[in-house]
Amino acid sequence: MSDATAAIDTGRGRVLSSEHGSASRRLLGLTWAHLLNDGAANYLPGVLPAVLVAVHENVEMAGVLVAALVVGQGLQPVVGWLADRIGGRSLIALGLLLSSLGGGLLAVAHSIGLLIALLLLIGLGSALFHPQALAGVRSMLQGRRGLLTSVFLVGGELGRGLWPTAASLVAANLGLGALWIIAVPGLATVAFIFRWAPPLAPKHHTGSAIRWKEHARPLALLLAYRGPRALATFGLATFIPILWHVRGGSLVAGASIITTMITVGVVGNLWGGHLADRLGRRPVLVTSAFATTALIFPVAYLHGAAVWVAGGMLGIALFLTASTTVLIGQDIFPENRSMGSGIALGLANGIGALLVLVIGLFVHDSDVVTVFWVMAGLSLVGVLPALALPERLLR
Repeated sequence: MSDATAAIDTGRGRVLSSEHGSASRRLLGLTWAHLLNDGAANYLPGVLPAVLVAVHENVEMAGVLVAALVVGQGLQPVVGWLADRIGGRSLIALGLLLSSLGGGLLAVAHSIGLLIALLLLIGLGSALFHPQALAGVRSMLQGRRGLLTSVFLVGGELGRGLWPTAASLVAANLGLGALWIIAVPGLATVAFIFRWAPPLAPKHHTGSAIRWKEHARPLALLLAYRGPRALATFGLATFIPILWHVRGGSLVAGASIITTMITVGVVGNLWGGHLADRLGRRPVLVTSAFATTALIFPVAYLHGAAVWVAGGMLGIALFLTASTTVLIGQDIFPENRSMGSGIALGLANGIGALLVLVIGLFVHDSDVVTVFWVMAGLSLVGVLPALALPERLLR
């Protein structure tokens, strides 16, 4: 090899190394933004018992509030369609801004009407953030997409897991009025989005028409699988603190069970992405559904330290499919991957939120545990659509 050739190869190596390092830093930056967005957008369950007391509502209103928080995420497919056409990265920044502002302003919500309005604002912010962020992350990844997408999703899980306990500590020590503290990290991060997120090219001139007839069946199967899992995620986060409160536990202790479930669930997210890359997606989907069903009951019936152990194991099982279902949604819609990820996350979460709302309307303090039976049963039914998904989506 000549000296000139060696110099060229060395230069190429440095460029590739620089590009890899830059992509890694941007991925970590977006993961941090995801943590802050989902933390501000999902801390409500950690303080929900205190919020219900503050607005003079009973447990039946819990499902309404969580539905208001999450139902806005059902707009993600529409936002995904829009994101692909306008390109750029502005929706990521706007989403983080709205989620953070809404989360902070919950501190001044002293009526049920204002509270619901702010929860809808948070849901809108979350809907704006995710599709463009997921499409941007995918555009930066080369190989091992299941594992690397899991890294980004871990940020959201950590936010959903840590913020309920953080909020409960603020509320228990400083009062609900101090929850504005939750908004500060997200607001300080908004400006960095334009450094971390790749500027996506608009597709309004080059995008292919969406083949709805071709995608209808796999889309329905994905939603039939993801909907019950979203119900389990939001239902557990909603009713674990309430069940703990009914049994005489403290606000912080109830919130810490959610934190344990979701933060330990990070292991499931990363492990699930790795297993899907190695073994295929179907085994991960089926295993997760069976394990979630089996582990919901210990969380509902055990007492003492065993609840936290069961909650951590449940989190692993529940989030085993996080990256897999997002990638399936994107693969169903190759013409518009932002919309695909919006459906896999947002629309499915919206379905789960509506199920929480419906179930919550029939729950009273004396029978909160019934909700756990419903979630377990629907999780088990999710095995059927997982088995029916087309093979081309499961490689």
